[in-house]
Amino acid sequence: MLRLSHIFTCTMILGALCLMLTGCLAERKVVVSGVLHGDLIWQGDVLVAGDVVLEEDVKLTILPGTRVRFMAAGAGPGDFVDHPHFPGNELIIKGQIYAIGTPSEPILFEAVDPDATAGFWGAINLFNSKEAVFEYCVFRQADSAIHSWGSQVYIEQSLFEDNLVGIRFNESEILIERNLLRNNNTGIRFHFGSPVICENKFVGNNVNLFITSHPRDYHIENNSFGVPAEYHVVLGENVPEDVILSRNFWLYPYDVSGERFFYDGRRSPYLGRALIEPPRTAPSSKVGLSWNP
Repeated sequence: MLRLSHIFTCTMILGALCLMLTGCLAERKVVVSGVLHGDLIWQGDVLVAGDVVLEEDVKLTILPGTRVRFMAAGAGPGDFVDHPHFPGNELIIKGQIYAIGTPSEPILFEAVDPDATAGFWGAINLFNSKEAVFEYCVFRQADSAIHSWGSQVYIEQSLFEDNLVGIRFNESEILIERNLLRNNNTGIRFHFGSPVICENKFVGNNVNLFITSHPRDYHIENNSFGVPAEYHVVLGENVPEDVILSRNFWLYPYDVSGERFFYDGRRSPYLGRALIEPPRTAPSSKVGLSWNP
């Protein structure tokens, strides 16, 4: 019979081996490339090589604490080197994605090079996705961090910083709520679509909100728009109608007219106007992130 001391020793050895194996798994880097199918789970350090296509049958779950890092265009074994949508590598998602982190373990989407500038990687490109959920995520250094076409998307409690565009969408049903968009060239840009954009905080962007064409079925309220480098709101040439943006909080430099920060019918008679009255006199108590990234 085994003595208790022998059993204790064996248990300690097995425990140490388990810890070593867990450490190895945590440090393991997985490179994804090409066309993917089926139910997928990503965790740890995932490197995106080339344009990675997740087909309609894909259900991708990204676990808390995962780092999805995009390699330089042309590096690694990836295909689609022509990059038809954006210059850098991207995820092209036709199926479903659930990227749900936690305040203590957010999911990161960023360049493999920590010193890379905005536009290093392309986008998380959603094409007719039935459901795409992003919560407690961080997006950095992208051309357009999330880019949605004809998809149903939920984006909450996430940070978008140092991207050319934080969130871009076209013809999508999209909820954008309680996020922080800071230091992007453009915070949110959309074309058509049915967005609900509420309780978000915009800080240090060049343009906070760019509406390019015929907004409809939208609800944009209780956001806090910090002072932009250029404009709070830009209306594109295909927006001849007024856009209702009441019940938002707007910051302006004390010595500059607020109208200076709206590119709309104030600048061109062919455009509608951003109707901001009545504005909030103070930010909502719920605006922005409830956690500290």
